[in-house]
Amino acid sequence: LTHIIITIFCVFVSADFQHEPRYILYIHLVINDIILMTLLTLIQVLTYIIYTFHVWLCMLFLIFAVPANLNNPMTLAIMAIECYVAVCFPLRHAQICTVKKTYIVIGFIWLISAQSVLPDVFVALATENLDFFHSRAFCQREGIFRKSDIEKKKTAFNAVLMAIVWLCLIYTYFKILFTAKSASADAKKARNTVLLHTFQLMLSMLTYVNDPISIGLTNLFPQKVLAIRFAVAIIVNVMPRIVSPLVYGIRDTTFRKYLKVYLLFRLKERKLYTYFLLKALELYLM
Repeated sequence: LTHIIITIFCVFVSADFQHEPRYILYIHLVINDIILMTLLTLIQVLTYIIYTFHVWLCMLFLIFAVPANLNNPMTLAIMAIECYVAVCFPLRHAQICTVKKTYIVIGFIWLISAQSVLPDVFVALATENLDFFHSRAFCQREGIFRKSDIEKKKTAFNAVLMAIVWLCLIYTYFKILFTAKSASADAKKARNTVLLHTFQLMLSMLTYVNDPISIGLTNLFPQKVLAIRFAVAIIVNVMPRIVSPLVYGIRDTTFRKYLKVYLLFRLKERKLYTYFLLKALELYLM
């Protein structure tokens, strides 16, 4: 949490960060993961309290959660491409990777990810009775969008998207690898960065084993449905979203510098607070 706060503070306060496409993409990755973790945690907590949701409320959560889940791998692919351009086309990097183009790409990322859920919403609005939206159900995508064709469309969409993302990562890694053999340390650092993106993508893909794990454990322990869903959601969905931005941010020298400054400030602040507290206690006891 501390690192996320520092990251957001650095990017929005420092002009240097605001004009660097890689940092803009990184903060988009962090904010996107915050949105996803907030929604997932809210759904899990409310599930413990009220168990079922009104269908319209669950649908509203899904409209934001599904795109946020898909934005992560697409952002990682774009970050890998930015590294590839910086290493293989250093003279044209400033022209290709501009701030304006970065924001346009982020807009396209949200537009593409929205195509995974918005058509499902329109199909549900057109085919379901009005009473269905006011009924209560367990907040799962499969239970809200009940048409069999929707499930097939979701599988095909995710498969095509993941294939494109993996091709981008593999292609950029090998192009940077060949460049790094006879280039500077920056190229080798970029190669390691793409490897880190691959590791982050593997963590984010744990989302796709959420349902099989939940169903398997529920069949084994049918009386622990809520506990299983909560534990699986934390391990599969939340933990990878916390680990990947944290590792990437600490690895970056600029963010690491701000992190050290922030931690030293908090340490001095705590020492000062303790000093004044002891002085106040000493005066009170006199």
